[in-house]
Amino acid sequence: MGLFGKKKDPSTNKKFRREMAESLAKHHLRYVTEKKDGVDEVIGREGGLNLRGDEFIVFASGEVILRCRVDEMQAWELLSKEGVVITAPDLEHGGIERTIIAYYVYYR
Repeated sequence: MGLFGKKKDPSTNKKFRREMAESLAKHHLRYVTEKKDGVDEVIGREGGLNLRGDEFIVFASGEVILRCRVDEMQAWELLSKEGVVITAPDLEHGGIERTIIAYYVYYR
């Protein structure tokens, strides 16, 4: 490919999505937010990110906040490395696409 050729987006690659899910699954969460009507609302506190088979699960406040298939999930960490943004069809809530931000517990 030439000097100005297009680069392939790694987030569309199944292997990349699986590796990202595996790296995220080790984190504990302080809280989870979702933007509703232009305002970030806290929708869960104290939880974790889990990987079960081909499903990725965000658990907080004693309930499943988001459950999605790894192959359909788009995730990227915040520049501060304090959390992750996840966009995916939510199997737990009728398959609607949701975008949430999960903030990690910071251990000193």
